[in-house]
Amino acid sequence: MNAPTRISVAENPHFRKLVEQHLDKVHLEPEESAAEQEFYREKIKALLVERDAVIVAHYYTDPAIQALAEETGGIVSDSLEMARFGKQHPASTLMVAGVKFMGETAKILTPEKTVLMPTLEATCSLDIGCPIDEFNAFCDEHPDRTVVVYANTSAAVKARADWVVTSSIALDVVEYLDSEGQKILWAPDQHLGRYVQKQTGADVLLWDGSCIVHEEFKVRGLLDLKQVYPDAAILVHPESPESVIAMADAVGSTSQLIEAARTLPNKQMIVATDEGIFYKMQQSAPDKELIIAPTAGHGATCRSCANCPWMAMNHLKNLAESLEHGANEMHVDPELGKKAMLPLQRMLNFREAQ
Repeated sequence: MNAPTRISVAENPHFRKLVEQHLDKVHLEPEESAAEQEFYREKIKALLVERDAVIVAHYYTDPAIQALAEETGGIVSDSLEMARFGKQHPASTLMVAGVKFMGETAKILTPEKTVLMPTLEATCSLDIGCPIDEFNAFCDEHPDRTVVVYANTSAAVKARADWVVTSSIALDVVEYLDSEGQKILWAPDQHLGRYVQKQTGADVLLWDGSCIVHEEFKVRGLLDLKQVYPDAAILVHPESPESVIAMADAVGSTSQLIEAARTLPNKQMIVATDEGIFYKMQQSAPDKELIIAPTAGHGATCRSCANCPWMAMNHLKNLAESLEHGANEMHVDPELGKKAMLPLQRMLNFREAQ
């Protein structure tokens, strides 16, 4: 088995500073009252019909948005199914509730459609931590490697890649490439990349980015929680640190963790991913008790606390305003979009062929 070589991007204060600057700009609206939620729900329903639009929402968004997406014929899913659903749905307008790269992906796959978002300010630390100029230089230094990038990246980074993957198919794609004798250049999440490398034995060169949500889960906190819930299963997203993954009863993407909650015999689930997943997980496993994994230990402070601050920027009010005014429309340069379309379509074709 080939050991991966690490590129210590996370230790470069330039990238850490970029993430901190974006976090400092996060503005969260006060929580909407029940009356306000009902007002915006009804307004959004009418606007969806008026605009021939459908809501495509991620598991990590506000449960109120997830419920409305389901109620109005949209979808709540992981980023792979969001991409597939948006491309196949006949609606002329897609309302993508999530973060920026999800809206970009929807526009790349369906350039003929109008793609709106509740806000264009919602981003991702993985996207921020993989700037295109530095990433191009990294790729240029390793021209013998097949470039595989995680979906949590900009359109420009995708355009430089040979493959785009989500966490649900990362193992399968890298295993396939390894069987073809290809060496991998992986970006941007170091934890998912290391997990994929260990599981497949592939020759993987890692870009050292990380997710601010999953990076905060700690072994000490899990051990403490297991003392309270000794029979609970631990469900872990592979963007988590290696030591946390080692404690898991199930490791997988958001959709895979939801399935694990449903199928595992344990009655209690300690869940190490964004707490927004509880809405769909509880639907799938109504008889299970869901417990969020602790972050950073006793008395610690954190920037996410098991909730992505950028996902939390999506709410019913700005979703309604976007639909009403056609605001926050996603645009991707057509030529860049064509280049990014190739690795994205390769991802979709690979999943369909399985």
